Amino acid sequence: MRSTLRNVAIVTLAMALLVTPAVASDWPQFQGPNRDGASPETGLIRSWPEGPAEVAWTFPLGPGYGGPAVRDGEVYILDRVDEQQDVLRCIGLESGKERWHFAYDAPGSVGHSGSRTTPTVDEKCVYSVGMMGDFVCVDRTTHQPAWKHNILTDFGNKPPNWGVSQSPSLWRNLAIIAPQAKEAYVAAYERTTGEIVWKAAADAGVGYSTPVIATLGGVEQVVMLAPGGAAGYALDDGKKLWAYDGWQCRIPIPYPTALPGDRLFITGGYGAGSAMIRIRRDGDGFGVEELFRTEECGSQIHQPLFIDGYLYANSNSNDRQDGMVCMSLDGKVQWRTKDVPGLPLFERGNLLFADGMIVSLDGKTGVLHLIEPSPQDYKQLAQVKVLDGRKMWSPMALSQGRLLVRDQEQMKCLDLRSR
Repeated sequence: MRSTLRNVAIVTLAMALLVTPAVASDWPQFQGPNRDGASPETGLIRSWPEGPAEVAWTFPLGPGYGGPAVRDGEVYILDRVDEQQDVLRCIGLESGKERWHFAYDAPGSVGHSGSRTTPTVDEKCVYSVGMMGDFVCVDRTTHQPAWKHNILTDFGNKPPNWGVSQSPSLWRNLAIIAPQAKEAYVAAYERTTGEIVWKAAADAGVGYSTPVIATLGGVEQVVMLAPGGAAGYALDDGKKLWAYDGWQCRIPIPYPTALPGDRLFITGGYGAGSAMIRIRRDGDGFGVEELFRTEECGSQIHQPLFIDGYLYANSNSNDRQDGMVCMSLDGKVQWRTKDVPGLPLFERGNLLFADGMIVSLDGKTGVLHLIEPSPQDYKQLAQVKVLDGRKMWSPMALSQGRLLVRDQEQMKCLDLRSR
């Protein structure tokens, strides 16, 4: 009897060691926990059951491109209603039911009107920027604004052709955004009070990229992309640390991707292609070294993923359709899906990385693809159609095994947990 019990215990222990528990995580800002499009989540499916994808819930939205953020089981998304109001909605991740919303008047229209940006969520507040420039901090408990500014009218700017399209970055006590005015190209606001802490002046043109935090040359700094190139700014006072104008794009959207070795990968559409630069310490200042420029890859809307030493990008824009591209860090293209008949082209859809897989949405067909990253060739694990319509370009979000995707009419929650 003791021997039998001992054998059962040994088998039970062995089975426990073989089972890796699933890991869940929040997605509290644009492009995930670390703004690199990656999630630490595990325990996700690697193939689709027969039939359509399992949709946990669907929530109606106005037209637009604003993506969701998720924190503590709450989904936050900035909606836009009838070209008159922005509406910050809080939706239960499990239920798909709206818990509360905060609306404010923001009349106006631009090209491709609709919601634009992903909110940024911390322990207490939600920070969002509307299409017409309203920068709002909403308390998650009271559901009311702690403070509100307009990054256009505050500095005498007019709405850009395609509206304001960026997400706030948080650093210590600061909320950082880019008004893109000459006197305040990038600005830092105190997170609690909304008071301006510093403004960085520049005359660099108006783009649609988000200011992001990166450590370069051993120094944390704000990196901002503009039509005339990229620049780094000190986090404590906004002082310009360095600038690079070797790569230019008339409508920059993806922000630079920080890579090991103090490198930044920059990409864009409209014929801009891509570039790799290194930021190095140069005495008391910084220097910029251009490592390469290439026309072989150019993503109009979304940042690439950096996985095991390689970049994966949906290299598509108005003027090119390369599909997904895998590129080494010296600029060599490993493969492109356009070179193999029958492989997906992805158009301008979003992509993220979790549990050893690339999850990529085709922005034209609404088909979701699960892909095993490999520099050898494109290795698809599964695909399923999840959305209909057009211009399905919004950022996705992944939290607690649920993938959030949207089109111009609705947001869907897909259950990707392994069964």
